[in-house]
Amino acid sequence: MPAPNNKPPTHGDGSVTLVGAGPGDPELLTLRAVRALQEADVILIDNLVAPAILDFARREARKMMVGKTGYGPSCRQDEINAMMISLARSGKRVVRLKGGDPMIFGRAGEEIAACQAAGIPIEVVPGITSAQGAASRLGISLTQRELARRVQYITAHGANGRLPSDIDWRSVADPSTTTVVYMPKRTLAELAATALAHGIAPDTPAIAVASATRPDERVISATIATIAAQLAEAAPDGPVIVMIGHALGAAHCVPCKADAGESPQVTERPIARHNLAS
Repeated sequence: MPAPNNKPPTHGDGSVTLVGAGPGDPELLTLRAVRALQEADVILIDNLVAPAILDFARREARKMMVGKTGYGPSCRQDEINAMMISLARSGKRVVRLKGGDPMIFGRAGEEIAACQAAGIPIEVVPGITSAQGAASRLGISLTQRELARRVQYITAHGANGRLPSDIDWRSVADPSTTTVVYMPKRTLAELAATALAHGIAPDTPAIAVASATRPDERVISATIATIAAQLAEAAPDGPVIVMIGHALGAAHCVPCKADAGESPQVTERPIARHNLAS
């Protein structure tokens, strides 16, 4: 498949731009993402996009929710593809706004392929993925020297809604790996049990972060043996990721712009809170 054209499209032509909205904090948007939002005629919005992101959008732009929701009503991917192509063919500058980074578990490949097959110019604007946003708030390096040789992103939600059958469990159990699990809410108990069966140490640190970088952020600190039960008990709203690995043992919640009384909610098993610069 040919690479997408990352040159900004000509303004007189219809086009599609896949824009990464980041994990939620609007100040984490890239300048290129802001420019695309301010030039859009139509914005097709993913369910995981924080509402505050749209404050940067062109006021006259038509805004349409087309997000996909796990285990609930949602637009089919072929419907989203057809909508993008139809709008672009009518001369509209279309922004497909996705949470996090569109190239990480965002079905970007399918949308790029559909636009290219239809001859529609397409650009991709990367965003900060939720793993990076969560790590920054926790004050941890996912590749902490002497604790993690590599970091891997996996999804706990397969095409059939179940835990994928092709996860490399040896790599998850590797004590020198940091694993970030996307879309884990429904299958985390099975994932943790399978990882334990493949030899991961039960006391391996595991942290769930809900609504990372947003005002209602919640952090649940546990171990791989207890994280599923604690997350189920907390039942947080919003997108959740789970990070697993020994590098997480040094986690601290770093105050952001809300340090004066608006710090994110840290619950269940508190993590020491201090500014790393102190």
